[in-house]
Amino acid sequence: MPGSSESTSRAMVRGVEDIRAHFPALGRRQGGLPVAYFDGPGGTQVPRAVTDAVQDYLLNHNGNTHWNFPTSLETDVIVASSRGVFADFFNCAPDEVVFGANMTTLTFHVARALGMQWGAGDEIVVTELDHHANVAPWRRLESERGVTLRTARMDAATGALDMDDMARCITGRTRLVAVGAASNALGTITDMARVVGMAREVGALVFVDAVHYAPHELPDVRALDCDFLACSAYKFYGPHVGVLFGRGELLASLDVPRLDPAPADAPDRIETGTANFEGIAGAAAAVDFLASLSGSSERRQGLSATYAAVHQRGAQLTEQLWEGLREIDGVTCYGPVPEMPRTPTVSFCVRGVAAGDVTHHLAARAVFASHGHFYAPTVVERIGVGDGLVRAGCACYTTADEIDRLLSGVRDIARG
Repeated sequence: MPGSSESTSRAMVRGVEDIRAHFPALGRRQGGLPVAYFDGPGGTQVPRAVTDAVQDYLLNHNGNTHWNFPTSLETDVIVASSRGVFADFFNCAPDEVVFGANMTTLTFHVARALGMQWGAGDEIVVTELDHHANVAPWRRLESERGVTLRTARMDAATGALDMDDMARCITGRTRLVAVGAASNALGTITDMARVVGMAREVGALVFVDAVHYAPHELPDVRALDCDFLACSAYKFYGPHVGVLFGRGELLASLDVPRLDPAPADAPDRIETGTANFEGIAGAAAAVDFLASLSGSSERRQGLSATYAAVHQRGAQLTEQLWEGLREIDGVTCYGPVPEMPRTPTVSFCVRGVAAGDVTHHLAARAVFASHGHFYAPTVVERIGVGDGLVRAGCACYTTADEIDRLLSGVRDIARG
């Protein structure tokens, strides 16, 4: 049970209508109706604080780094400050924070660098449940370095990772386990403590894809005991920037491609070329926005309170959505039931109606949802839905009324 201090923190977090007032996109209307955004798993809407930070950088501080004029020095400060923000977000040191174009690019970068140490006889474990951004970079090492890739199976009935199969895949030859903390296709939250424990028993590294996890569960890399964790700010109300945590000693030793004149120290040595400084400023603003919703003066404490409150609301919305969909004849939901560890992302199909047609009809009702395989095609293949899924994700600005609108639209579609 939550302690009294946690309950008090939750009570302090702003209500959904107050939160919604920060998002200009929620004022959009289509066909006379306000748009309900359920596309958050593919990218959330952005609060004014984020666009203000991006605009402020571009209009008032725009300059490249490490020179002796004001805008350059201000850019240095903004980047350093943003590392500090994400150090609080990840619960790590600022020099363990790396910025990049996106999670996919960062993962390819890290995979190639780690792979330089491995060869025939070495093994990497991935999973069927993962977005392929955490599969393809490691699979590439099969042809480039001769490593063996093992794939842990998912349970198609529950949408969970098969832990027994994971245990079989991890052996004394395993050098790295790459696993998603949450499935962007089904909303499954994986028991990372068990996975990391298995990896540590054989001395393997752990790379965590937290792209779908970080919007819903506050990352804690120290508690997870992972070696790398990657996420994307645009999934939690920021701009299109990827962010990576890496253990300091590993970042310092990675055999990364870099220009000879470029900084040799971590984390700068991992960041090739000129960074997206305005995006970095906006990403930090997104984290501070989330922390500010609790009213706490301490960033990590504020984040913890906000995440706890939003998680509680998300669980209520998930139950409303899941149970509502299951009551509709011809609709099948996939993934873990609401009582299981999961994010507020629900995927489903309507019998006899292509997933793309479902989302097209919903869009005509000003309800925006996504469809397809979401770069997790193995999940769609394993559950046997060749046409893909309809995915509805709840965000901090989602309301119960919007859930009702989505359910009403699906009912009409299912009736034909």
